[in-house]
Amino acid sequence: MLPFSLYIVDDEETIRQGVVYGLKKDYTIQAFHTAEDALAALETDVPDLILLDINLPGMSGIEALTKIKADLPDVLVIMVTALEDIDTVITAMKAGAYDYIVKPLQMDALKATVTNALETIRMRKEIQTLQQKYLEENIPCFVAESDVIHGIIQFIDKVAKSPDTPVLIIGETGTGKELIASAVHYKSPNYRGPLVSLNCAAIPKDLVESELFGYEKGAFSGASPTGKKGLVEEAAGGTLFLDEVGDLSSEAQAKLLRFIEEGEYYRVGGSQKLTVRTRIVSATNKELEELVENGRFREDLYYRLAVINVRVPSLNERRDDIMPIAKHFLVEFSQKHKKQFRDFSTEAEQALLSYTWKGNIRELRNIIERGVLVGNGPSLTLQDVGLDAAGISPQPAVTETSAPCLPPIPDEGLDLTVVEEHYIKEAYKKAQGNEVKAAKLLKMPYYAFRYRKKKIKNFSPDT
Repeated sequence: MLPFSLYIVDDEETIRQGVVYGLKKDYTIQAFHTAEDALAALETDVPDLILLDINLPGMSGIEALTKIKADLPDVLVIMVTALEDIDTVITAMKAGAYDYIVKPLQMDALKATVTNALETIRMRKEIQTLQQKYLEENIPCFVAESDVIHGIIQFIDKVAKSPDTPVLIIGETGTGKELIASAVHYKSPNYRGPLVSLNCAAIPKDLVESELFGYEKGAFSGASPTGKKGLVEEAAGGTLFLDEVGDLSSEAQAKLLRFIEEGEYYRVGGSQKLTVRTRIVSATNKELEELVENGRFREDLYYRLAVINVRVPSLNERRDDIMPIAKHFLVEFSQKHKKQFRDFSTEAEQALLSYTWKGNIRELRNIIERGVLVGNGPSLTLQDVGLDAAGISPQPAVTETSAPCLPPIPDEGLDLTVVEEHYIKEAYKKAQGNEVKAAKLLKMPYYAFRYRKKKIKNFSPDT
Protein backbone atom coordinates (compact mmCIF):
# COMPACT_ATOMS: atom_id res chain seq x y z
CA MET A 1 0.00 0.00 0.00
CA LEU A 2 1.36 3.39 -1.01
CA PRO A 3 2.13 5.69 1.96
CA PHE A 4 0.22 8.81 0.85
CA SER A 5 -3.12 9.44 -0.85
CA LEU A 6 -4.09 12.37 -3.09
CA TYR A 7 -7.20 13.86 -4.70
CA ILE A 8 -7.04 15.74 -8.01
CA VAL A 9 -10.10 17.93 -8.51
CA ASP A 10 -10.24 19.51 -11.98
CA ASP A 11 -12.92 19.85 -14.65
CA GLU A 12 -10.39 19.26 -17.46
CA GLU A 13 -10.09 15.55 -18.21
CA THR A 14 -6.60 15.92 -19.70
CA ILE A 15 -5.37 17.51 -16.46
CA ARG A 16 -6.88 14.74 -14.36
CA GLN A 17 -5.45 12.01 -16.58
CA GLY A 18 -2.01 13.65 -16.69
CA VAL A 19 -1.78 13.98 -12.91
CA VAL A 20 -2.97 10.41 -12.32
CA TYR A 21 -0.51 9.06 -14.88
CA GLY A 22 2.42 11.09 -13.54
CA LEU A 23 1.88 10.34 -9.84
CA LYS A 24 0.17 6.94 -9.63
CA LYS A 25 3.43 5.03 -9.13
CA ASP A 26 4.18 6.91 -5.92
CA TYR A 27 0.77 7.81 -4.51
CA THR A 28 -2.79 6.54 -4.30
CA ILE A 29 -4.84 8.97 -6.42
CA GLN A 30 -8.54 9.62 -6.93
CA ALA A 31 -9.77 12.06 -9.60
CA PHE A 32 -12.92 14.21 -9.44
CA HIS A 33 -14.64 16.41 -12.00
CA THR A 34 -16.35 18.76 -9.50
CA ALA A 35 -15.81 20.06 -5.97
CA GLU A 36 -19.17 18.60 -4.95
CA ASP A 37 -18.02 15.07 -5.88
CA ALA A 38 -14.76 15.51 -3.97
CA LEU A 39 -16.54 16.82 -0.85
CA ALA A 40 -18.90 13.85 -0.93
CA ALA A 41 -15.93 11.48 -1.07
CA LEU A 42 -14.29 13.27 1.87
CA GLU A 43 -17.11 12.11 4.14
CA THR A 44 -15.77 8.56 4.03
CA ASP A 45 -12.18 8.85 2.79
CA VAL A 46 -9.74 11.61 3.77
CA PRO A 47 -6.56 11.95 1.67
CA ASP A 48 -3.29 13.48 2.78
CA LEU A 49 -3.25 16.09 0.00
CA ILE A 50 -5.74 17.66 -2.41
CA LEU A 51 -4.87 19.30 -5.74
CA LEU A 52 -7.82 21.67 -6.22
CA ASP A 53 -8.59 23.70 -9.33
CA ILE A 54 -9.76 27.25 -8.59
CA ASN A 55 -12.11 27.57 -11.58
CA LEU A 56 -14.59 24.72 -11.29
CA PRO A 57 -18.18 24.35 -12.52
CA GLY A 58 -20.68 24.73 -9.70
CA MET A 59 -18.88 25.27 -6.40
CA SER A 60 -15.64 27.16 -6.97
CA GLY A 61 -12.27 26.00 -5.73
CA ILE A 62 -12.09 28.85 -3.19
CA GLU A 63 -15.49 27.87 -1.76
CA ALA A 64 -14.46 24.22 -1.61
CA LEU A 65 -11.15 25.16 0.05
CA THR A 66 -12.96 27.13 2.76
CA LYS A 67 -15.22 24.17 3.52
CA ILE A 68 -12.37 21.65 3.49
CA LYS A 69 -10.24 23.67 5.92
CA ALA A 70 -13.23 24.20 8.22
CA ASP A 71 -14.00 20.48 8.40
CA LEU A 72 -10.52 18.98 7.92
CA PRO A 73 -7.89 21.56 8.91
CA ASP A 74 -5.00 19.06 8.79
CA VAL A 75 -5.51 18.19 5.10
CA LEU A 76 -3.10 20.12 2.87
CA VAL A 77 -4.55 21.74 -0.25
CA ILE A 78 -2.57 22.92 -3.29
CA MET A 79 -4.55 25.21 -5.57
CA VAL A 80 -4.38 24.86 -9.36
CA THR A 81 -5.00 27.98 -11.45
CA ALA A 82 -4.94 28.65 -15.18
CA LEU A 83 -3.59 32.16 -14.73
CA GLU A 84 -1.13 33.55 -12.20
CA ASP A 85 -3.85 35.78 -10.77
CA ILE A 86 -2.21 37.34 -7.69
CA ASP A 87 -5.48 38.41 -6.08
CA THR A 88 -6.97 34.93 -6.39
CA VAL A 89 -3.79 33.32 -5.12
CA ILE A 90 -3.70 35.64 -2.09
CA THR A 91 -7.34 34.81 -1.32
CA ALA A 92 -6.56 31.08 -1.52
CA MET A 93 -3.50 31.36 0.75
CA LYS A 94 -5.48 33.37 3.31
CA ALA A 95 -8.17 30.69 3.23
CA GLY A 96 -5.59 28.08 4.21
CA ALA A 97 -4.06 26.76 0.96
CA TYR A 98 -0.60 25.23 1.41
CA ASP A 99 0.69 26.29 -2.03
CA TYR A 100 -0.40 26.83 -5.62
CA ILE A 101 0.67 25.74 -9.10
CA VAL A 102 -0.07 27.31 -12.48
CA LYS A 103 -1.41 25.66 -15.64
CA PRO A 104 -0.19 24.32 -17.95
CA LEU A 105 1.23 21.87 -15.42
CA GLN A 106 4.89 20.95 -15.65
CA MET A 107 5.26 17.42 -14.24
CA ASP A 108 8.68 18.04 -12.67
CA ALA A 109 7.43 21.18 -10.92
CA LEU A 110 4.23 19.38 -9.83
CA LYS A 111 6.20 16.47 -8.37
CA ALA A 112 8.48 18.84 -6.49
CA THR A 113 5.55 20.77 -5.02
CA VAL A 114 3.74 17.57 -4.01
CA THR A 115 6.93 16.12 -2.52
CA ASN A 116 7.46 19.22 -0.39
CA ALA A 117 3.87 19.19 0.82
CA LEU A 118 3.97 15.51 1.71
CA GLU A 119 7.27 15.95 3.53
CA THR A 120 5.44 18.45 5.74
CA ILE A 121 2.76 15.84 6.34
CA ARG A 122 5.34 13.15 7.07
CA MET A 123 7.05 15.34 9.66
CA ARG A 124 3.70 16.24 11.21
CA LYS A 125 2.75 12.58 11.53
CA GLU A 126 6.13 11.76 13.02
CA ILE A 127 5.72 14.53 15.60
CA GLN A 128 2.21 13.31 16.43
CA THR A 129 3.51 9.75 16.88
CA LEU A 130 6.32 10.93 19.14
CA GLN A 131 3.97 13.13 21.12
CA GLN A 132 1.53 10.26 21.60
CA LYS A 133 4.38 8.11 22.88
CA TYR A 134 5.38 10.87 25.30
CA LEU A 135 1.79 11.17 26.47
CA GLU A 136 1.50 7.43 27.08
CA GLU A 137 4.78 7.33 28.99
CA ASN A 138 4.57 10.56 30.96
CA ILE A 139 1.15 12.05 31.49
CA PRO A 140 -0.73 10.73 34.52
CA CYS A 141 -4.26 9.57 33.83
CA PHE A 142 -7.35 11.44 34.97
CA VAL A 143 -9.75 9.23 36.90
CA ALA A 144 -13.14 10.89 36.85
CA GLU A 145 -16.83 10.38 36.15
CA SER A 146 -18.02 13.92 36.88
CA ASP A 147 -18.97 16.17 33.98
CA VAL A 148 -16.93 19.06 35.40
CA ILE A 149 -13.63 17.15 35.23
CA HIS A 150 -14.37 15.86 31.74
CA GLY A 151 -15.01 19.47 30.76
CA ILE A 152 -11.65 20.52 32.22
CA ILE A 153 -9.88 17.74 30.30
CA GLN A 154 -11.45 18.89 27.02
CA PHE A 155 -10.53 22.50 27.82
CA ILE A 156 -6.90 21.49 28.48
CA ASP A 157 -6.75 19.73 25.11
CA LYS A 158 -7.59 23.06 23.45
CA VAL A 159 -5.47 25.52 25.44
CA ALA A 160 -2.40 23.27 25.58
CA LYS A 161 -1.85 23.69 21.83
CA SER A 162 -0.23 27.07 22.43
CA PRO A 163 3.49 26.83 23.21
CA ASP A 164 3.73 29.90 25.45
CA THR A 165 0.34 31.18 26.64
CA PRO A 166 0.39 31.36 30.48
CA VAL A 167 -2.09 29.17 32.38
CA LEU A 168 -3.30 29.76 35.95
CA ILE A 169 -4.78 26.80 37.85
CA ILE A 170 -6.88 27.63 40.93
CA GLY A 171 -8.08 25.08 43.45
CA GLU A 172 -7.84 23.82 47.00
CA THR A 173 -4.78 21.93 48.18
CA GLY A 174 -4.82 18.33 47.00
CA THR A 175 -7.26 18.75 44.09
CA GLY A 176 -4.77 17.73 41.40
CA LYS A 177 -3.42 21.08 40.16
CA GLU A 178 0.01 19.59 39.46
CA LEU A 179 -1.64 16.83 37.43
CA ILE A 180 -3.34 19.46 35.27
CA ALA A 181 -0.06 21.36 34.85
CA SER A 182 1.56 18.13 33.68
CA ALA A 183 -1.25 17.59 31.18
CA VAL A 184 -0.84 21.13 29.80
CA HIS A 185 2.87 20.48 29.28
CA TYR A 186 2.69 17.05 27.65
CA LYS A 187 -0.18 18.02 25.35
CA SER A 188 1.61 21.16 24.16
CA PRO A 189 4.20 21.68 21.41
CA ASN A 190 6.75 21.88 24.27
CA TYR A 191 6.16 18.26 25.30
CA ARG A 192 9.73 17.22 24.44
CA GLY A 193 11.17 20.00 26.58
CA PRO A 194 11.60 19.85 30.36
CA LEU A 195 8.80 20.29 32.90
CA VAL A 196 10.37 22.13 35.85
CA SER A 197 8.47 22.77 39.09
CA LEU A 198 8.93 25.22 41.97
CA ASN A 199 6.78 25.36 45.09
CA CYS A 200 6.94 29.07 45.87
CA ALA A 201 5.65 28.52 49.41
CA ALA A 202 8.39 26.00 50.24
CA ILE A 203 11.32 28.31 49.43
CA PRO A 204 12.37 31.17 51.75
CA LYS A 205 11.25 34.44 50.17
CA ASP A 206 14.78 35.79 49.98
CA LEU A 207 15.87 32.75 47.94
CA VAL A 208 12.98 32.54 45.47
CA GLU A 209 14.54 35.03 43.09
CA SER A 210 17.84 33.13 42.91
CA GLU A 211 15.95 29.85 42.42
CA LEU A 212 13.97 31.34 39.55
CA PHE A 213 16.67 33.31 37.77
CA GLY A 214 19.93 31.85 39.10
CA TYR A 215 22.92 33.78 40.37
CA GLU A 216 26.49 34.65 39.47
CA LYS A 217 29.44 33.45 41.52
CA GLY A 218 29.91 35.46 44.67
CA ALA A 219 26.47 37.04 44.35
CA PHE A 220 25.77 36.58 48.07
CA SER A 221 27.18 34.88 51.13
CA GLY A 222 27.03 31.11 50.73
CA ALA A 223 26.58 31.27 46.96
CA SER A 224 28.21 28.54 44.89
CA PRO A 225 31.64 29.65 43.64
CA THR A 226 30.62 28.68 40.10
CA GLY A 227 27.22 30.37 40.13
CA LYS A 228 23.97 28.59 39.30
CA LYS A 229 21.42 28.45 36.51
CA GLY A 230 17.89 29.43 37.46
CA LEU A 231 14.77 27.34 36.90
CA VAL A 232 13.61 29.55 34.02
CA GLU A 233 16.81 28.56 32.25
CA GLU A 234 16.39 24.90 33.21
CA ALA A 235 12.89 25.04 31.70
CA ALA A 236 14.05 26.50 28.36
CA GLY A 237 11.93 25.12 25.53
CA GLY A 238 9.56 23.52 28.03
CA THR A 239 7.28 24.49 30.88
CA LEU A 240 7.93 26.15 34.24
CA PHE A 241 5.31 25.22 36.84
CA LEU A 242 5.03 27.68 39.73
CA ASP A 243 2.98 26.12 42.50
CA GLU A 244 1.51 28.39 45.20
CA VAL A 245 2.40 31.43 43.11
CA GLY A 246 0.39 33.63 45.48
CA ASP A 247 3.22 33.33 48.01
CA LEU A 248 5.78 35.14 45.84
CA SER A 249 7.35 38.24 47.35
CA SER A 250 6.68 41.61 45.75
CA GLU A 251 10.28 41.73 44.45
CA ALA A 252 9.98 38.30 42.85
CA GLN A 253 6.59 39.26 41.37
CA ALA A 254 8.12 42.29 39.65
CA LYS A 255 10.94 40.27 38.09
CA LEU A 256 8.61 37.45 37.07
CA LEU A 257 6.37 40.00 35.34
CA ARG A 258 9.33 41.39 33.38
CA PHE A 259 10.32 37.90 32.32
CA ILE A 260 6.80 36.96 31.16
CA GLU A 261 6.38 40.19 29.19
CA GLU A 262 9.82 40.36 27.59
CA GLY A 263 11.39 36.92 28.00
CA GLU A 264 14.37 38.66 29.60
CA TYR A 265 15.95 38.42 33.04
CA TYR A 266 19.18 38.93 34.98
CA ARG A 267 20.80 36.44 37.28
CA VAL A 268 21.18 37.65 40.86
CA GLY A 269 24.41 39.61 41.00
CA GLY A 270 24.70 39.67 37.21
CA SER A 271 24.67 42.48 34.67
CA GLN A 272 24.20 40.43 31.49
CA LYS A 273 20.69 40.36 30.10
CA LEU A 274 19.57 36.78 29.36
CA THR A 275 16.67 35.57 27.26
CA VAL A 276 14.88 32.24 27.22
CA ARG A 277 11.59 30.88 25.92
CA THR A 278 9.45 28.83 28.26
CA ARG A 279 5.79 28.53 29.15
CA ILE A 280 4.63 29.61 32.59
CA VAL A 281 1.95 27.47 34.26
CA SER A 282 1.10 28.62 37.77
CA ALA A 283 -1.19 27.35 40.50
CA THR A 284 -2.59 28.61 43.77
CA ASN A 285 -5.06 27.67 46.47
CA LYS A 286 -5.67 31.36 47.17
CA GLU A 287 -8.01 33.79 45.50
CA LEU A 288 -5.51 36.00 43.69
CA GLU A 289 -8.16 38.61 42.93
CA GLU A 290 -8.62 39.17 46.66
CA LEU A 291 -4.84 39.45 47.09
CA VAL A 292 -4.81 42.04 44.30
CA GLU A 293 -7.54 44.06 46.02
CA ASN A 294 -5.56 43.92 49.27
CA GLY A 295 -2.37 45.06 47.55
CA ARG A 296 -0.55 41.76 48.22
CA PHE A 297 -0.31 40.66 44.59
CA ARG A 298 0.44 42.73 41.51
CA GLU A 299 -2.60 43.29 39.34
CA ASP A 300 -0.56 43.40 36.13
CA LEU A 301 1.13 40.09 37.00
CA TYR A 302 -2.22 38.49 37.80
CA TYR A 303 -3.61 39.33 34.38
CA ARG A 304 -0.44 38.05 32.70
CA LEU A 305 -0.57 34.76 34.59
CA ALA A 306 -4.31 34.27 34.12
CA VAL A 307 -4.53 34.53 30.33
CA ILE A 308 -5.96 31.02 30.57
CA ASN A 309 -7.76 30.32 33.84
CA VAL A 310 -8.59 26.77 35.02
CA ARG A 311 -10.59 26.37 38.24
CA VAL A 312 -10.49 22.90 39.78
CA PRO A 313 -13.42 21.99 42.05
CA SER A 314 -12.83 20.31 45.40
CA LEU A 315 -13.53 16.62 45.85
CA ASN A 316 -16.58 17.54 47.96
CA GLU A 317 -17.98 19.38 44.92
CA ARG A 318 -17.60 16.35 42.64
CA ARG A 319 -18.57 13.39 44.77
CA ASP A 320 -19.25 11.26 41.71
CA ASP A 321 -15.46 10.95 41.46
CA ILE A 322 -14.85 9.68 45.01
CA MET A 323 -15.32 5.97 44.42
CA PRO A 324 -13.66 5.82 40.96
CA ILE A 325 -10.59 7.55 42.42
CA ALA A 326 -10.68 5.35 45.53
CA LYS A 327 -10.79 2.21 43.37
CA HIS A 328 -7.90 3.51 41.28
CA PHE A 329 -5.81 3.95 44.44
CA LEU A 330 -6.93 0.56 45.73
CA VAL A 331 -5.51 -1.12 42.61
CA GLU A 332 -2.36 1.01 42.68
CA PHE A 333 -1.50 0.30 46.32
CA SER A 334 -2.53 -3.35 46.15
CA GLN A 335 0.06 -3.82 43.42
CA LYS A 336 2.65 -1.69 45.21
CA HIS A 337 2.32 -3.50 48.54
CA LYS A 338 1.59 -6.92 47.01
CA LYS A 339 -1.88 -7.24 48.53
CA GLN A 340 -4.99 -8.87 47.06
CA PHE A 341 -7.70 -6.26 47.61
CA ARG A 342 -10.62 -6.42 45.19
CA ASP A 343 -13.22 -3.96 46.47
CA PHE A 344 -14.63 -2.01 49.41
CA SER A 345 -17.05 -3.18 52.06
CA THR A 346 -20.50 -1.60 52.02
CA GLU A 347 -19.73 0.31 55.22
CA ALA A 348 -16.40 1.58 53.89
CA GLU A 349 -18.02 2.83 50.66
CA GLN A 350 -20.71 4.70 52.56
CA ALA A 351 -18.13 6.25 54.89
CA LEU A 352 -15.98 7.39 51.94
CA LEU A 353 -19.01 8.94 50.27
CA SER A 354 -20.12 10.62 53.51
CA TYR A 355 -16.76 11.99 54.59
CA THR A 356 -15.90 15.68 54.24
CA TRP A 357 -12.65 15.69 52.26
CA LYS A 358 -10.76 18.68 53.59
CA GLY A 359 -7.54 17.37 52.03
CA ASN A 360 -9.25 16.41 48.75
CA ILE A 361 -7.66 13.73 46.54
CA ARG A 362 -4.40 13.79 48.49
CA GLU A 363 -6.25 12.88 51.70
CA LEU A 364 -8.22 10.15 49.92
CA ARG A 365 -5.00 8.72 48.55
CA ASN A 366 -3.40 8.61 51.99
CA ILE A 367 -6.45 6.95 53.55
CA ILE A 368 -6.57 4.22 50.89
CA GLU A 369 -2.84 3.52 51.16
CA ARG A 370 -3.12 3.25 54.93
CA GLY A 371 -6.05 0.87 54.56
CA VAL A 372 -4.18 -1.36 52.14
CA LEU A 373 -1.16 -1.49 54.44
CA VAL A 374 -3.07 -2.44 57.59
CA GLY A 375 -5.86 -4.50 56.04
CA ASN A 376 -5.95 -8.15 55.02
CA GLY A 377 -8.53 -8.13 52.24
CA PRO A 378 -10.08 -9.11 49.98
CA SER A 379 -12.34 -6.12 50.81
CA LEU A 380 -11.17 -2.87 52.33
CA THR A 381 -13.24 -2.38 55.48
CA LEU A 382 -14.31 0.61 57.52
CA GLN A 383 -11.80 -0.41 60.18
CA ASP A 384 -9.02 -0.60 57.55
CA VAL A 385 -9.56 2.94 56.30
CA GLY A 386 -9.94 4.24 59.86
CA LEU A 387 -12.49 6.89 59.05
CA ASP A 388 -13.83 6.89 62.64
CA ALA A 389 -10.39 8.07 63.78
CA ALA A 390 -10.29 10.56 60.91
CA GLY A 391 -13.46 12.31 62.04
CA ILE A 392 -16.44 10.15 61.13
CA SER A 393 -18.36 9.35 64.32
CA PRO A 394 -19.88 5.87 64.50
CA GLN A 395 -23.65 5.73 64.42
CA PRO A 396 -25.19 5.86 67.93
CA ALA A 397 -26.20 2.54 69.34
CA VAL A 398 -29.87 1.66 68.90
CA THR A 399 -31.65 1.61 72.25
CA GLU A 400 -34.42 -0.82 73.12
CA THR A 401 -37.02 1.95 72.93
CA SER A 402 -35.88 3.16 69.52
CA ALA A 403 -34.91 -0.16 67.92
CA PRO A 404 -36.97 -0.92 64.81
CA CYS A 405 -38.93 -4.14 64.77
CA LEU A 406 -36.99 -6.27 62.29
CA PRO A 407 -37.35 -10.00 61.61
CA PRO A 408 -34.49 -12.27 62.75
CA ILE A 409 -32.02 -13.68 60.26
CA PRO A 410 -33.47 -16.94 58.89
CA ASP A 411 -31.61 -20.21 59.48
CA GLU A 412 -30.63 -20.43 55.82
CA GLY A 413 -29.14 -16.91 55.96
CA LEU A 414 -29.91 -13.97 53.67
CA ASP A 415 -28.32 -11.98 50.85
CA LEU A 416 -27.68 -8.48 52.22
CA THR A 417 -27.28 -7.13 48.67
CA VAL A 418 -30.83 -8.21 47.83
CA VAL A 419 -32.14 -6.56 51.01
CA GLU A 420 -30.29 -3.34 50.21
CA GLU A 421 -31.60 -3.26 46.64
CA HIS A 422 -35.13 -3.87 47.93
CA TYR A 423 -35.08 -0.92 50.32
CA ILE A 424 -33.38 1.40 47.81
CA LYS A 425 -36.16 0.64 45.32
CA GLU A 426 -38.82 1.03 47.99
CA ALA A 427 -37.44 4.39 49.13
CA TYR A 428 -37.12 5.62 45.53
CA LYS A 429 -40.70 4.58 44.83
CA LYS A 430 -42.03 6.13 48.03
CA ALA A 431 -40.20 9.37 47.26
CA GLN A 432 -41.76 9.35 43.77
CA GLY A 433 -38.36 9.33 42.07
CA ASN A 434 -36.83 12.11 44.17
CA GLU A 435 -33.34 10.84 45.07
CA VAL A 436 -32.80 13.45 47.80
CA LYS A 437 -36.02 12.42 49.61
CA ALA A 438 -35.24 8.73 49.09
CA ALA A 439 -31.83 9.18 50.70
CA LYS A 440 -33.46 10.89 53.70
CA LEU A 441 -35.89 8.00 54.08
CA LEU A 442 -32.92 5.63 54.38
CA LYS A 443 -31.01 8.09 56.59
CA MET A 444 -27.99 8.10 54.29
CA PRO A 445 -26.19 10.89 52.42
CA TYR A 446 -27.60 11.75 49.00
CA TYR A 447 -24.37 10.84 47.19
CA ALA A 448 -24.19 7.49 49.00
CA PHE A 449 -27.76 6.72 47.90
CA ARG A 450 -27.02 7.80 44.34
CA TYR A 451 -23.89 5.65 44.18
CA ARG A 452 -25.70 2.56 45.50
CA LYS A 453 -28.60 3.11 43.10
CA LYS A 454 -26.15 3.24 40.18
CA LYS A 455 -24.76 -0.16 41.21
CA ILE A 456 -28.15 -1.83 40.75
CA LYS A 457 -28.25 -3.31 37.26
CA ASN A 458 -31.32 -2.50 35.16
CA PHE A 459 -32.71 -0.41 38.02
CA SER A 460 -36.47 -0.20 38.16
CA PRO A 461 -38.39 0.57 41.37
CA ASP A 462 -41.28 -1.59 40.18
CA THR A 463 -39.23 -4.84 40.11
